Amino acid sequence: MRKRPGDFEVLSFDCYGTLIDWETGIWDALQPLIMHNGGKGVGRGEALALFSAQSNRIETSQPALSYPEVLAQVHAAWAAETGLRTTLSLDHDFSRSIGSWPAFPDTAEALRFLQTRFRLVILSNVDRAGFAASNRKLGVEFDAVYTAEDIGSYKPSPANFRYLLERASADLDAAPGRILHTAQSLYHDHAPARACGLANCWIDRQRLSLGGAWGATAVVAERPEVDFLYF
Repeated sequence: MRKRPGDFEVLSFDCYGTLIDWETGIWDALQPLIMHNGGKGVGRGEALALFSAQSNRIETSQPALSYPEVLAQVHAAWAAETGLRTTLSLDHDFSRSIGSWPAFPDTAEALRFLQTRFRLVILSNVDRAGFAASNRKLGVEFDAVYTAEDIGSYKPSPANFRYLLERASADLDAAPGRILHTAQSLYHDHAPARACGLANCWIDRQRLSLGGAWGATAVVAERPEVDFLYF
């Protein structure tokens, strides 16, 4: 039978790319480096693709790094790959930029509506301080927040989704079949969520289902199945 939204009691959300417009945030946070190099740089699309490649490499090879440390290394690697001069101060400022990344215009209103019908959970590739800074833009208090800092690894590791299932059961008494994982990234979220048996809702911010650009998200050759699709 086809699943219906009413079949679920918990919505677990990715945050960055889904609720927070991280592509705008990343691009804006790269501008001081570009200005430091006299306006020399690459276009937004290439910049986001480089961010994706570097962040995925670092998160996979060094899963114990905090997210600010990941961002600092990404910034330094991004500069080196594009031939730009950076400084420790610029790397540090980029690593602390997450609190300035904007929410999508529809996020807060949508979350307030959904909170009247579901319990809301965050499963995010950041640290708790970074999410707390972003949460001020989201307009709701989440029922549970699970971050890479808590788990010790980054999505798409299956460990993050096992953690979600275990903690949602312990903290919210939520059975796996009553959780709907809601996210933008096919790479970070939908492929591993499906592999762990979670129902999923694709928030297709990039219009990939219509041929859009991958942006700051790694390309997935084979699209995973999704239970729900929203633009």
